[in-house]
Amino acid sequence: MNWQFVYFCRFKVRKAEMENMKPMKVRELLKSKEIGKEVLVKGWVRTKRGNKQVNFIAVNDGSIIHNIQVVAEVAAFNDDLLKQITTGSCIAVKGILVESPAQGQPVEIQAKEIEIYGTADPETYPLQKKGHSLEFLREIAHLRPRTNTFGAIFRIRHAVAFAIHKYFNDHGFYYIHSPIITGSDAEGAGALFRVSILDPKDPPLKPDGSVNFAEDFFGKETKLTVSGQLEAELAALALSQVYTFAPTFRAENSNTPRHLAEFWMIEPEIAFYDNNDNMDLAEDLLKYLIQYVLDQCKDDLEFLQKMYDPELIERLKFVINTGFERRTYSEAIDILKASGQPFEYHVEWGIDLQAEHEKYLVEKYYKKPVILTDYPREIKAFYMKQNDDGKTVRAMDVLFPKIGEVIGGSQREENYEKLLSRIREMHIPEKDVWWYLETRKFGTAPHSGFGLGFERFIIFITGMSNIRDVIPFPRTPQNAEF
Repeated sequence: MNWQFVYFCRFKVRKAEMENMKPMKVRELLKSKEIGKEVLVKGWVRTKRGNKQVNFIAVNDGSIIHNIQVVAEVAAFNDDLLKQITTGSCIAVKGILVESPAQGQPVEIQAKEIEIYGTADPETYPLQKKGHSLEFLREIAHLRPRTNTFGAIFRIRHAVAFAIHKYFNDHGFYYIHSPIITGSDAEGAGALFRVSILDPKDPPLKPDGSVNFAEDFFGKETKLTVSGQLEAELAALALSQVYTFAPTFRAENSNTPRHLAEFWMIEPEIAFYDNNDNMDLAEDLLKYLIQYVLDQCKDDLEFLQKMYDPELIERLKFVINTGFERRTYSEAIDILKASGQPFEYHVEWGIDLQAEHEKYLVEKYYKKPVILTDYPREIKAFYMKQNDDGKTVRAMDVLFPKIGEVIGGSQREENYEKLLSRIREMHIPEKDVWWYLETRKFGTAPHSGFGLGFERFIIFITGMSNIRDVIPFPRTPQNAEF
């Protein structure tokens, strides 16, 4: 008898049976009370240890921070098969769910059948060992989701994104898809990525030598958006309550732990809201999101607290249970000037507050989240409503511990003449914002809104220190590998 042929036939039969069985997620198995049930799990090997009698294989499928232990009796399996099972390999295991005698794990699987989907050479697999630095893991962004750290971060990121949509849906907001390609600069910052199909080496030129964008794809110069706010305002003046949640882009040559070239923004816009309503919404949204993560991501938060930030969960709970301090920019300047702190950046009325200033206000002076209002008009965007003093605008920035500004917003200027005057004062081409101006000519209304930096908020939620570690594939100067 050809025993190799018999073994091959049995393997094919077992494989067919395994494919017809529905796999269970690791998170479901760890909670299951159905001891003695035959189960199927599919995932990646985190560790493998054992002896000549038995192998212990830790399997994780990304559904939870914890692994499920698979116990494989060596005598029941082909030696070559077990040798191919190494850290990083992908397998399917069919077996019996049993109570685990080991401390810290309620159940384990007594393996009956194992199929290998993909091997991982121990000599070349970069995650063979534990304890890699975050800097090293950024260099292998295609593999870092397989680590405990980034599995936890990305599950939390998903939970926050879901909670954002749930919050706004439950509060009567409508989700608006703002364009990524735009002809206007919402912030007036000028640091935009150009979108063009023109030959960069030999573009069509006007008689004056400038690029003739009339021959480009859109018939004008276009860029990647820095904000969906202006378009959201258009929708808010019809639907009353809207929000965008989309990628935005900044072409700033910045390599700080707080900046990305591509990041996500949540931007609600609400008709008939003044700046006080705006602040109420911002505080309520932030507290809701934090509570949602505390409720839904307990295991991941506990892991990140143990590994990176011992005060993480305590700080999250503190923010939920604390009213945000609301003060004016002018009051903040007075506090900073009287602090006696050796700030690197000089403090005087009219400056744009730096991270060190925000950190002092939040962490040392008020010791709680702070909302600052009424900033100098000269350091804020053209669309913010001007106060009667002629010096300030109805802006509001939310400052958080560890990260500084997490939200920036304002009541918008609804007066056509004042808005037009400000646009001209800031030398913004009227031809680029004519449509925005028209909303102030036809049925204008008071309205407000803000932008929540998604990645900065995820930094706060996870306790990480670098923004590049809370987005799957960071885009920064000289870095677009993956």
